[in-house]
Amino acid sequence: MSYILEMKNITKDFPGVRALDNVNFSVKEGEIHCLVGENGAGKSTLMKILSGVYKKGEYQGDIVLSGEVMNFHGIRDSERMGIGIIHQELALIPELSVYENMYLGHEIKRGSFIDWNETITQSIEFLKKVNLAVEPQEKVKNLGVGKQQLVEIAKALSKDLKLLILDEPTAALNEEESDNLLGLLTDLKRHGVTSIMISHKLKEVISIADTVTVLRDGKTICSLSKQRNEINTQVIIKNMVGREINDVFPKRDHKEPGKIMLKVDGLNAYSRELGRSIIKDASFYVRQGEVVGIAGLMGAGRTELALSLFGNPLQYAVSGDVYIDGKRIKLNSPKSAIDSGIAYVTEDRKGNGLILIQDIKQNITLANLREISHSSVIDENLEINIANEYKQSINIKAPSVEQKVQNLSGGNQQKVSLSKWLFTLPKVLILDEPTRGIDVGAKYEIYTIINTLVSEGLSIVLISSELPEVMGMSDRIYVMNQGRIASEVDALNTTAEQIMEFATD
Repeated sequence: MSYILEMKNITKDFPGVRALDNVNFSVKEGEIHCLVGENGAGKSTLMKILSGVYKKGEYQGDIVLSGEVMNFHGIRDSERMGIGIIHQELALIPELSVYENMYLGHEIKRGSFIDWNETITQSIEFLKKVNLAVEPQEKVKNLGVGKQQLVEIAKALSKDLKLLILDEPTAALNEEESDNLLGLLTDLKRHGVTSIMISHKLKEVISIADTVTVLRDGKTICSLSKQRNEINTQVIIKNMVGREINDVFPKRDHKEPGKIMLKVDGLNAYSRELGRSIIKDASFYVRQGEVVGIAGLMGAGRTELALSLFGNPLQYAVSGDVYIDGKRIKLNSPKSAIDSGIAYVTEDRKGNGLILIQDIKQNITLANLREISHSSVIDENLEINIANEYKQSINIKAPSVEQKVQNLSGGNQQKVSLSKWLFTLPKVLILDEPTRGIDVGAKYEIYTIINTLVSEGLSIVLISSELPEVMGMSDRIYVMNQGRIASEVDALNTTAEQIMEFATD
């Protein structure tokens, strides 16, 4: 069996980060090849290079397709060579019909006009190939996520597809829809279509893959063959994790924590946007002076769990019981969460955490203006004094508290975001990806701040995609899998492999 694709010595840099480091990746014609790795391993970046999202010149290395070196300058170039990519976030226009979505950008024309009759006729044939029984005139917005996924595949097939790339295709699907999709990939394989699938669900990977390639920290670790009987859960996980937790985490005395400060019992959350359940019967607790980690892979529901606790009725319909310091509370808005003693440092500090065009002092006091106001008028001197206290205690590096936040480094922006929520005097602090996009030195400072806060009696929930971070900073860890809490483990007496097993089971 010959190689349809060879990616040779691929290197891709972003500002301050090497996402791919000399990656080699080869795919045989007519196989299903799965690409796996932890969050941030470089999987999606590699596929974006292959599909032309990142153009030639924006990366180093060669793409060789059927023996010929490719120079893709955009997605259209890769599509002309028979490559189709289906991203985790589907690229369909809800208000258009199925057939309009399928042929958008490569319309069937007769002269200068679109031949709608032929478009509908051909769309019916491709919908049959993906076993989707819907009318081509149906608007995409009326279809469930599973059916929209099949529309995307039918759209790709309509472009004379040879190589199909799927990025986490079953992340938003139920079990029946997932089985249907995997069966379709097997059927396409019989018809000569080669597939590359990125997935965190190892059961699916093992059931369908002819070859599995593992990426870790932007590097190719290994390729495992079904034919050689190399593909199994233990081998994949060992190669995915494959690193030791070292002394990047400041030492903390794991003292006996105090009383239960946060108790969650039977929490369920329904996403109005997605039209499905995202948190299912989650129960856990956090004690005073304790760091509880939340681990899991992309799409497991970690951020959704945090947002559900922070009271977002427009986005989620939430049920279940939540107690703070033994008192049952009702979280129907962020304000009610703050008033109850919950603070949430978002994973998206630039988009949702900070107002970049405002200065440090305004951002720090934003969530608790009552504390610096008299008769609804802000006391500017008090605001400056409080901001300076946080600037000094958390070591925000800036000329003054009147510095615009947009001009700060990522690490200092994160310190401002953290200060903002500490100023609300919370009992429970939820940190969602607190060190994302900041350098090693700034990470260590954030870790030191976390240890200090815990020693002072604060209860912390730490959500992170980095297993070493969760294990190195937590007392206990809850592992999430597809919206459920799959397991609780002691951070000092577990391994990364064990956590990954619970996250992928």
